[in-house]
Amino acid sequence: MKALHARYPFLAAAREAVETAGVDLADLVASDEAVVERGLERVEWAITDGTVGEPHRRTRVELLSYPVARVLVSLVDQHVLLRRYARAEAATAYERFSEELDDRAAFQSTRTERLDLRDLLAEFDLAGSVHGSPEDDGGYRVDVGAYLEHAAGQWGDEWRLVNRSLADGQVPVDETELLLLVRQAVERRVKDGLPFAVPDEIATELEAETERISETLADLDLTRDIDTVVPDLFPPCMRHLLDKVQKGEHLEHHSRFAIAAFLTSIGMTTDEIVDIFQVNPGFGEEATRYQVDHIRGESSPTEYSAPACATMQSYGDCVNKDDICEDVINESHPLNYYEHRLDEADEDELVDWREDGDAEDEE
Repeated sequence: MKALHARYPFLAAAREAVETAGVDLADLVASDEAVVERGLERVEWAITDGTVGEPHRRTRVELLSYPVARVLVSLVDQHVLLRRYARAEAATAYERFSEELDDRAAFQSTRTERLDLRDLLAEFDLAGSVHGSPEDDGGYRVDVGAYLEHAAGQWGDEWRLVNRSLADGQVPVDETELLLLVRQAVERRVKDGLPFAVPDEIATELEAETERISETLADLDLTRDIDTVVPDLFPPCMRHLLDKVQKGEHLEHHSRFAIAAFLTSIGMTTDEIVDIFQVNPGFGEEATRYQVDHIRGESSPTEYSAPACATMQSYGDCVNKDDICEDVINESHPLNYYEHRLDEADEDELVDWREDGDAEDEE
């Protein structure tokens, strides 16, 4: 196992190295405390610091901690953790390859193998889409299709295509911007396949670590502002479903589940959600209350989150997508959209629907 693979465990070559070594994940989590501890550390640092922490001194431990961390993220299975973990892995990778590329001579003298820009771009099928600047100014030009794909999710108006000098189907970027595009590609690579089903024998071995991560999430209250109900800031899909409910239109079961789970996730009580559904055809208070309590985990062993964007699309509930869906959250999760809108909103926009309703009642 190479140090390069340990520094960048998301590389295809790193995955192949683990497969070639014949590592059995069940045996690993049962017998290698150092790997499990470092995997747990990757996830906890992602939650609290936005990085994956300092690398372990042993290459094998550092590399194998990556698949263990992915298992832990899958076991906890909370969208806020998935988002933070993927961002942290990408941020750490960005810091490392930016440093290597910026100080090539130093790294050549201290490491036998390093990641160069050509290999980095090739890893994400970008080598053919990135070209040197014809002005020979140290910049680059990125084919517009690749630019749009990897600029999605970047913050700031400067990333919008309308604010770029598009020429001959290419977008000019400097080296820092190019590496930020690669960081986005890393984040997508890390997210790919998460969460996944974990065999029971592995889940049992990692029960303590899973519980610890869940406690860390609860202690930090990462959904601090998801106790605010502002329908105007809902993602388009949820505004559409809420509008259908309030108009008394029929909703399929999957649509009812989606809007009920979303409203539960943003802090609404069962009574408040039942009140909303009263105007819906076929409304039954007992059945509605049972469904909401089931989603909340009060009448079931599992607390359900709102469906991800991919699930909404598969059921035909993804409608009226806007720029935030495509440019910011990259069609990830309706709650990501809502969190973003809350973060960006002015104070006068953050009038909780429940408080507003109470005020009107008092009048």
